[in-house]
Amino acid sequence: MKYELVVGLEVHCQLNTNSKAFCGCSTRFGNPANTNVCPVCLALPGALPVLNRRVVEDAVKLGLATGCSIAPSSILARKNYFYPDLPKGYQISQFEEPICTEGMLRIDVGEGYRDIRLIRIHIEEDAGKSIHDIGDDTYIDVNRCGVPLLEIVSYPDIRTSREASAYLQKMRQIVKYLGISDGNMEEGSLRCDANVSVRLFGAEEYGTRTEIKNMNSFKNVEKAIDYEMQRHIDIIDGGGTIVQETRLWDADKGETRSMRGKEFAHDYRYFPDPDLVPLLVDQEMLERIRLELPEFPEDRERRFVSEYGIPPYDAGVLTVEREIADYFERTLKVCGDAKAASNWVMGEVMRTLKEKYLDIMEFAISPERLGGLIGLIGKGAISNTIAKQVFELMQTGEASAEEIVDREGLAQVSDTGAIERTVDEILEANPKQLADYREGKTKLFGFFVGQCMARMKGKANPQVVNDVLKSRLDG
Repeated sequence: MKYELVVGLEVHCQLNTNSKAFCGCSTRFGNPANTNVCPVCLALPGALPVLNRRVVEDAVKLGLATGCSIAPSSILARKNYFYPDLPKGYQISQFEEPICTEGMLRIDVGEGYRDIRLIRIHIEEDAGKSIHDIGDDTYIDVNRCGVPLLEIVSYPDIRTSREASAYLQKMRQIVKYLGISDGNMEEGSLRCDANVSVRLFGAEEYGTRTEIKNMNSFKNVEKAIDYEMQRHIDIIDGGGTIVQETRLWDADKGETRSMRGKEFAHDYRYFPDPDLVPLLVDQEMLERIRLELPEFPEDRERRFVSEYGIPPYDAGVLTVEREIADYFERTLKVCGDAKAASNWVMGEVMRTLKEKYLDIMEFAISPERLGGLIGLIGKGAISNTIAKQVFELMQTGEASAEEIVDREGLAQVSDTGAIERTVDEILEANPKQLADYREGKTKLFGFFVGQCMARMKGKANPQVVNDVLKSRLDG
């Protein structure tokens, strides 16, 4: 390929604090318009901001998780611009002295690991929201004004759209593991702007870049970057010049379109906010926050393999989300069988979450109850087939697996005499299959097993059924 893609990402991560960055208003998503407001949000004369300590702690957590240097002193600044949904006429942000600098995020796109460098992570408040789909007018909702954000700015180290998507997914995983954000792109908790340019392979200078906004999914990030890359190439090959601008991604049309000229830092006339003192992070605070950091996905994945003996694939799937990994470990604590717990969480549990659009925290079966169900299989009290029936029933109430088995009469039959009688009845009812089996069609063994299990409504102990059948068929 003649050209090389160059991408840098600016990610805005909305923090899940209960109150806003500089006042006590709620940050709850979905409240009626203009109800999460106060004089500070509305920039009324005389209103003074007070920094939310939790915002600082969350910024430090993300900085430590991404290997950043944490500034002992940083400055909150005013970023000045006019827009209808920005009542103050400025945002409180950071510019020359951010709280976190020079970090790194390691990603994997299936071709080995790549390190994407971070320029900075800084604190910022969100702006409001313009609503254009109510009649012919535009309405302003300032509920979001002052909601705390962390802006994460990468170096232009990304070379493919897949890497951009992997970077975003890794960032989402980290903020969720830290518990500082839900990382929901559809609701805007994680928003991404991409700075895209192309250059000839081997060139050192960067090409003119354009910024893409309005990408609300990982797939749209990939599509938007690929589209914009091709647009740049077509313009350059056609003898044209790239215009530095901000462009909007239109997911319905699958294209970007011009939104406005790209601003430069001096356009925002940054200066230190006179109402806010410098932000100090002392060594004691830094060490306290460092001790609060969770076990991160890569470390947890390695531990699951070494401590529990499950395959690396299982460990990778189970540790993608912190809550799933926690659920697995609590299940294992009850049942004591790591592979069985892994199979059930990766299979029935995750299938149900996907089908019902649930989060693991909303799932009806607690890990302790699932551990009890797996324990019954391990003891031979029920078969895997019956266990799946019990699993479905467990979602409709609070009863334990054992209580359901007793109530529904689902206990596994291991009585050799009862199974022998059933096997004899099946063989007598299927003389042709019996003859074919004895003439060498041994695959019919599975047919006889299925017939026996069906006759005994799945309650027969499969091992005993196999043993009795083998004795009868080969005897």
